[in-house]
Amino acid sequence: MLAWTAVAVPIHLVVLLTGKSWAVPPVYLAGLGRIAGLRLRIEGEPSRNALLLSNHLSWLDIPALAAASRSAFVAHSGLAGQPILKWLCEQNGTVFIARERRGSVAGQAEQLRQALSCERPLTVFLEGTCGDGRELLPFKSALLSAVDPLPPGIPVQPVALIYDEAPDIAWTGVEPGLDNAARILARTRPIRLTVRFLEPLAGRALADRKAMAAAAREAIAGELAR
Repeated sequence: MLAWTAVAVPIHLVVLLTGKSWAVPPVYLAGLGRIAGLRLRIEGEPSRNALLLSNHLSWLDIPALAAASRSAFVAHSGLAGQPILKWLCEQNGTVFIARERRGSVAGQAEQLRQALSCERPLTVFLEGTCGDGRELLPFKSALLSAVDPLPPGIPVQPVALIYDEAPDIAWTGVEPGLDNAARILARTRPIRLTVRFLEPLAGRALADRKAMAAAAREAIAGELAR
């Protein structure tokens, strides 16, 4: 991973001079996932400029969705406190959300709208944290406050992340991040993941943030149950 980073970052900095700021980061993230053992099966297609609403089990979800859709991501502002990680996230267009500061919703809404205008998807993990791989956590509609009302012309598309060995891959809050990374990288078997893009929401499912969250959770839960 360090070697891949050492190769990718200089290439990214050169490509930036051509104005193609999004060319390298998704490829870099996809490479990290491949090195970590991810083997993807992609079903369906992401809609252009879509707001993707996904379940969340692991840090592997990010390289997986970057590989499958070239997505940018919404992340908690706490990540911005780590300079190197913050810089890497920013290179892929990450939007940092301060969930505890309700007074900043207007500014965050503008950031999200700008991200959705960059001709690639933007992913929100509506569980707000990683689940344990055994059951889908409640979806937090508050994470969609910044896009309620929804900007015109933006599809809202659920995407189900289906791991073959979900409980073994899941990263829960009781496990330190470095311990989880070491455990994942020590595996000798590949990590098989199906990324399934579902039909975009329509009609009443787009009425407001609560309707969007409920409809997305129902659609993803149905796919996981299968």
